[in-house]
Amino acid sequence: MTDTPEIPATPVNATPPVPPQPPVPRALAEAPAAPSATTLAYTQPLNDAPPAPPTSPPAAPKNSGESFRRTRPVVLVAAIAVAALVGGVSGAGVTLLASNNNSGSTVTAITTPANVTVNNPENATTVTGVAAKASASVVTISATSSDSGGTGSGVVLSKDGYVLTNTHVVTLDGATGDATISVQTNDGRLFTATVVGTDPISDLAVIKLDGATDLQPATFADSSELNVGDGAIAIGAPLGLSGTVTDGIVSAINRSITIASSAAPTETQSEDDSTTPGESSPFDFYIPDEENPTAPTTSSSTISLAVIQTDAAINPGNSGGALLNTDGEIIGINVAIASAGGTSAASQSGSIGVGFAIPSNLAERVSKEIIANGSATHGLLGASIVDVTEDDTQTDSATVGASIREISAGGAAEAAGLKVGDIVTGIDGLPITGKTDLTAQVRALAGGAKTTITYVRDGKSANTDVTLGTLS
Repeated sequence: MTDTPEIPATPVNATPPVPPQPPVPRALAEAPAAPSATTLAYTQPLNDAPPAPPTSPPAAPKNSGESFRRTRPVVLVAAIAVAALVGGVSGAGVTLLASNNNSGSTVTAITTPANVTVNNPENATTVTGVAAKASASVVTISATSSDSGGTGSGVVLSKDGYVLTNTHVVTLDGATGDATISVQTNDGRLFTATVVGTDPISDLAVIKLDGATDLQPATFADSSELNVGDGAIAIGAPLGLSGTVTDGIVSAINRSITIASSAAPTETQSEDDSTTPGESSPFDFYIPDEENPTAPTTSSSTISLAVIQTDAAINPGNSGGALLNTDGEIIGINVAIASAGGTSAASQSGSIGVGFAIPSNLAERVSKEIIANGSATHGLLGASIVDVTEDDTQTDSATVGASIREISAGGAAEAAGLKVGDIVTGIDGLPITGKTDLTAQVRALAGGAKTTITYVRDGKSANTDVTLGTLS
């Protein structure tokens, strides 16, 4: 005989238990109080009547990527093109092309700012929480010169108006050192701004908003604690569309890329004399550790960057904007995207899920140095390096790394006991697969920083402590 399970008795008039509610995302719980209904009125219809149904099906868009071409080509890296993310000429709106079976028509998307409205906190996602917490710390930047202009994004560093962005945003990809800068905040206010300092080696810059007193500074996370697979949320102004939020994951860490330098023309070089990025050889890599260990001075040079890779959608205009973790903290400053095409035009098609951001630890250090001193420092190894496969004198072709071809007298490498023929395979425990990796990781460190180099000599691996020099 089987036992009959007991059914708990429920009083007839008892109120059913309330089902457990999903927890509110941490970032949403920490977000600033939502604006009043009056503040948000512009996001609502002017009356309560529902919108009229369309009389015909929505028009199918053409390839909108053609509408947003940057006017400057980009440098190719190996089989991919890595493009800086400054947007096209700014304006009141973004023009989209749409077509139907009869004729083409033009639709304009107005880029007005919008506060993040949380209609149902109980069903809010983590991304909603991050957007509510961090959107006020991201601004839209417009830079214009006599013959060009573009839009980018920035991250608020202080209440009184210090904002972090990319060098290529404020120099229009290295075209000018005297752009007019204006900034639109998340709540719709407009400010003029001046450039405090640029750091072309890391493609970072700091600007100062005139008259700002009550901005919301962003919070920086420790990028050294990131894991592949962590959530990543991008906020910025792709194609001039302020306050755009996208999400994905951290696809890779300790990645190294090479992009065109956006250093403004020097005083002795007219803006017309500067070389457009992409016009030099796509493989004319600038390696400051080699024969000319100095900072690039024109946009014809290239720089090596240590970056975070993400599949969160970022596009031209996201430059200088925020890449955040699921707690709404900055983990990176968006800087570039890659395209699978072999031409600069292909790189304008937008995100293919391969985006790059400057790690927050580097971005925070550089921004503090720029605010304090007007410039930032970077490490110098004092050695000429090439990929192992490029070194015809290298007998150890089985080891992957950066081969030392020359040692600078009195430099950091010589002081640490490194020799010509050594193959550098690691720095501070990070793997080094070639010259771009080594240059990027050395540049990520401050001048005078102490680090540990792992190298292979005569088939044996060893470590040596190095006190880096300072890049001049």
